[in-house]
Formats: sequence, structure tokens, C-alpha cells
Amino acid sequence: MSMNGIDISSWQEGIDLAAVPCEFVIIKATEGTSYKNPYCNQAFRQAESLGKKLGVYHFASGRNADDEAEYFVRNVKDYVKKAILVLDFEITAAAGSVGWVKQWLDRVHQLTGVKPFIYMSNYMVNDQDWSAVANAGYRLWNAYYYAFGVQMGYNPDAPLPERMGAWGSPTLYQYTSEGRLQGYNGNLDLDVFYGNADDWDRYAGADSAPKPDPKPDPKPDPQPEQIITYRIQYGDTLGGIARRYGTTVAVLAQLNGIRNPNRIYAGQVIRVPVKTSGSGQAEYYVVRPGDTLSGIASRFGTTYQRLVQLNGIRNPNLIYVGQKLRVR
Repeated sequence: MSMNGIDISSWQEGIDLAAVPCEFVIIKATEGTSYKNPYCNQAFRQAESLGKKLGVYHFASGRNADDEAEYFVRNVKDYVKKAILVLDFEITAAAGSVGWVKQWLDRVHQLTGVKPFIYMSNYMVNDQDWSAVANAGYRLWNAYYYAFGVQMGYNPDAPLPERMGAWGSPTLYQYTSEGRLQGYNGNLDLDVFYGNADDWDRYAGADSAPKPDPKPDPKPDPQPEQIITYRIQYGDTLGGIARRYGTTVAVLAQLNGIRNPNRIYAGQVIRVPVKTSGSGQAEYYVVRPGDTLSGIASRFGTTYQRLVQLNGIRNPNLIYVGQKLRVR
């Protein structure tokens, strides 16, 4: 369940979106408090006429956050509720970055009723503690180029970076700036959206987040549950994951908004309920291809040092497929 798309600015002046295959287009609208992309409206209207999903973004200058938020909203007022709204934040090593970003996002939310996304490089995502932003419900558009110097087409299964800070996983992922697509003679940023067209519309709307199905009244459970995240590996099935963690396909589908349980993809991050035991009962995990000790630790909410201690591992960089590790 994903969509392929591009993001553009004035550098792509004259791009014919009817000729370029894309399910969504995210367009630079403003920067600071004085710059407007002169080609934004032209691109937006063409994409809209073609039925493509839309987004508009503001490039942060780092001056007054409220002023920049208000400037952005004034210039995109005709696009609100039609497009996802995004803050492009690329100011590295700036004191107070988290506070500045949250102030901008909060102000746009206040003015529009829409919760914007935050775009950052993976370095920035892990350089500071963005918990205040993530916990407020602002979604991440993560930029990480896994193959520098390689021209490529769409790759919705592009490998994700191992660490994504306070979010754990992105909603949008920009995986190359050297994309090549039919209909445009030049490099393009290529992106994947982890959701469907309805999800996109909800992020662009007043509620700006997909609503989960109503939950049934909770029943007493002698073993409390906690939610972990699991990154799907090649060869995984939802049924196999459900059996591994002692749950059901129906529970995983509902928890993750998966409409077709037979359509999951490698690299997708899902939420998995696991039983914990007040008696301190041990829990184990079988190493799969591509696993690292730090990745397993992150999945189970612990540290690789703790896994080393629990399993008597001498070399944390040496684990093998099929190895049974105690994780609790």
C-alpha cells in the first residue's frame, strides 16, 4: 500500500506533469517571508486537472517562525484542504531548531486546521530529539539517499535508514535526487508515500490523519500488551508475522490500517502487539536475513548492550540467521 511521486520547485520550470508518470506532486510554494515560487500555481493547477494528489511546502529560513508560517498560509490559502502542507527544514546545527519547527507547525495548524508534515534529512532526524514534534502528531517526510551517484526510476521498496529518531518510521520517504522518469530530461527527487489515496486526502483535510476503526470495549487480559515496531523483510507474510508474535492477521491489519493482508512489502514498518509477562518470563526472537543487533534492540524497545548481556554475545557485529536471541 504505497504511492509513487515527485517533489518540484522552480528548478523544474516548465515540467509537463501530463508527460511525467507520478501519483502525487509536492510543490515548493514559499521560502522565508519574501519568496514565492512563480511556477507553483501553474504546476498545481495542471496536477489538479490530471487528478494527481498534491502537496505544497515552505522552505524555512529560520527567522521568525510565526511570520514564516503566516506568510506560507497567505500564499497557499487556495490549496488548503486540497494538498498536504509541509515544512522543509534544512537548517543544520541551529540552536532551538526543535522549538522553532514546532512553533511553525503549530501556527500553521492553528490557521488552517491541518497538521503539516515536516521534511528533514535523516541526519537531522537523528541529530536532535524531535519527540515534542512527533508526539504532537506531525508526520515525517524523511530524506535519505541510499545510492548516491546512481540514476534510478521509482523504487517503492527503497531501503529505509536504520534509525529515524522520534518517529521510528516515515509517512513519506525521499530516497533519491537522481531520479529519471519518462517525460522529463533531467534529475528529479523521487518519493514514496506509505498509504493510499484516501490516506493522502485525510492528511490534507481538517483532521489531517487517518482515523482508525472504532475499537471494541477492552477485555481484561491476564498478560498486558505492548506495541513494538517491526520492519518487514523479504519473504515475510502477515500470517507468518502474526504467528511469530502470538497474534492474528486481523489484529495486525486493523492496527496498521492494512486493507489487503496479502499486500505488504519489504521495508514497510508495522506495529505489532506483543504479550509481556509480569512474572519476568523470557521472550525470544529468531534472527532473520538483514537483521542487526541494534535493529533488533530498537524493535523490542531495548539496547544492543542489553542483548549482548542477555545472550553472552562477544561480538555485537556477529549474529547469524536462525540464531535464537533472548530479548526480554
